[in-house]
Amino acid sequence: MSEMITADLVDLDLAVNTKEAAARSLAERMVRLGRVTDLDGFLADVAAREAQMPTGLDGGIGIPHCRSAHVTEPTLAFGRSGPGIDFGAPDGPADLIFLIAAPAGADDAHLTILSSLARRLMDPAFTSALRTMTSPAEAAALIRGDAPEAAPSTLTEGSASGEEPPGAAGTAADASGPVAASASASASAGAPAEVERPAAGAESVSSTPEEPAARQGAGPERPAAEADSGPADGAGNAVPRGAGGREGAPGGGPSVPFRVVAVTSCPTGIAHTYMAAESLESAGRDAGVEVVVETQGSAGFARLDPAVVAAADGVIFAHDVPVREKERFAGKPTVDVGVKAGINRAAELIAEVRDKAERGEVTTPAAAKGGTPVESAGEPGEGYGTKLRKWLMSGVSYMVPFVAAGGLLIALGFAIGGYTIDKAPSVAEHFAWGQADSWAALLFQIGGLAFSFLIPVLAGYIAYGMADRPGLVPGFVGGSVALTINAGFLGGLAAGLIAGGVVMAIQRIRVPAPLRGIMPVVVIPLISSVIVGFLMFLVIGKPIASLQKALTDWLSGLSGANAVVLGVILGLMMCFDLGGPLNKVAYAFAVGGLASPNEGSLKVMAAVMAAGMVPPLAMALATVVRGKLFTKAERENGKAAWVLGASFITEGAIPFAAADPLRVIPSAMAGGAVTGALSMLFECTLRAPHGGVFVIPLIGNPALYLVAIVAGTLVSTALVVLLKGHARRAPAPVPAADEPGETQEKVTVAA
Repeated sequence: MSEMITADLVDLDLAVNTKEAAARSLAERMVRLGRVTDLDGFLADVAAREAQMPTGLDGGIGIPHCRSAHVTEPTLAFGRSGPGIDFGAPDGPADLIFLIAAPAGADDAHLTILSSLARRLMDPAFTSALRTMTSPAEAAALIRGDAPEAAPSTLTEGSASGEEPPGAAGTAADASGPVAASASASASAGAPAEVERPAAGAESVSSTPEEPAARQGAGPERPAAEADSGPADGAGNAVPRGAGGREGAPGGGPSVPFRVVAVTSCPTGIAHTYMAAESLESAGRDAGVEVVVETQGSAGFARLDPAVVAAADGVIFAHDVPVREKERFAGKPTVDVGVKAGINRAAELIAEVRDKAERGEVTTPAAAKGGTPVESAGEPGEGYGTKLRKWLMSGVSYMVPFVAAGGLLIALGFAIGGYTIDKAPSVAEHFAWGQADSWAALLFQIGGLAFSFLIPVLAGYIAYGMADRPGLVPGFVGGSVALTINAGFLGGLAAGLIAGGVVMAIQRIRVPAPLRGIMPVVVIPLISSVIVGFLMFLVIGKPIASLQKALTDWLSGLSGANAVVLGVILGLMMCFDLGGPLNKVAYAFAVGGLASPNEGSLKVMAAVMAAGMVPPLAMALATVVRGKLFTKAERENGKAAWVLGASFITEGAIPFAAADPLRVIPSAMAGGAVTGALSMLFECTLRAPHGGVFVIPLIGNPALYLVAIVAGTLVSTALVVLLKGHARRAPAPVPAADEPGETQEKVTVAA
């Protein structure tokens, strides 16, 4: 197996000035070594990851990274920029850039080494050494954890007097070799990189395999028995320890430190996850707080010892993806934030959780601030509107696979058996193996069953997003009631929100300790299902069903100017965020109408799909018409965008929007509005919820439908070329280092 980083993957004079050019320059080194097979495909994956969340960190660090099918083995490239490059960090440009490339199926051992690097990036001495290195070989060795001759003196500078910089405990050990050993040991133990730093109060660094058990159990300062009898009552609630949990032990024993357990995770699970863990541990050492972190990264995760969780005085969740098995941390003061807050505001988070413990604020995972299983954790003060959007998106995201599978099966049934196939008898009673109509009926009926889950799944997972797993049962029950009384898509939305709210209210009720074990599996599902069923059947279900019928009738009667206005609105929504929340709302609205199809709902579905095809098709055409306005990577992405657009995958335009949102998104919206309006004006209909040009046989007025798509594509193409051409004429474009002879247009665009 090749080394993760070599001298050939180090550039100590990275002469570029944008993050895209930096990624390209470092990726080209990976290509030369055979670590990356498709440069542009890999860079597209890096850009897609960057679009999720900026990868710049405080302290002048940029860590672009991704998993990609174009990577042959886990690889790390390092570049050092004199003027710095903007990676979106709050404190300014990054001068240390680490490009991390992981295969789609990277093994745990290599990901553990990457996690070790991520932790070391939080050590000021390590980053200072990288800023002073003059040899690529020495820099590569330092990053690997080898022992170049210059590294020990650099890393231990300032410690001759017996002092260490904050968070630098164990740095010399890291530089002289134990990092690699400890990473390997932790991989075998299933706890990534947990052995490379001492816990609070530890006197020395140990790289033995036994240390993780000590840290996750009793900790180096107290025996295991004390951990097992930690400060928790029989219900698992934290017992206040006075000011910060430092009250002396019974019998006048030594003071017990405040104990915090934390979980960190990020979308890729390679870098931010482990950097947040290291930052929290370092801040804990500085504050005299014992912090034990569970990293839920790409290498899997090792569950914290239940005794450690029970003994903890507080919990910190620093995550951008759902925390797995969150219920383990119920009944404790909880701070729930995004993973970047765990990196940049670790000391504040520890102080916040201590304050909550002193005030006796005991929370559950579902009721913790910003903490739901499917939403990305938000910052403190997140508004109700943002939370509501996330709850609704959680239901839509789980519903979409049922839409895709069921809708396409229904479409295939129609394509093979004609529009009368919905009158066919059940295939369980009548099926002729040699008749096409029987196979068409089979496809149609399977698709119909999948479609019948749309409303219950929507409601169930909205409730799940609000209240965790206890919300599933009342959510599905409420969704099924909505389906039964013909309340449709609106009924499913209402049922999900009601179910989630009811469960959250029940969870706030303090119950005796003996009942807590059966609350999530018996009491909460029982009571909440009764309440939700009662409300949906007898109180609000009927009015919602009437509203749904009125909306359906209105859609059926749409014609002329009213239909065109609706088409414009749907087109704008589909193209605003290119597959994001607003796009999904418009799509879910259209799909909800297919559950009980009529002329109006079929027109809405046609307009939504047509508008969603425009952005990638327009970007693809623009790269052909005026290729010089786009980078080489964008021109390559344009080739793929033809297929993605034709397949109704709006996300094909995301790489273009991520690079130049102020010009690409308005152009896409204008074309989408034109297409949506024309589709409605031409009275096109669509019975399939997906498929693009591949379901043309299922489209009413297919020739005019294609005219609408072409018209919108031409409008978007003309606008994006015009706007980019104007930007290109701006003064003083900077030559691109990665593409000789072309101008660095992204610099002009960013300005």
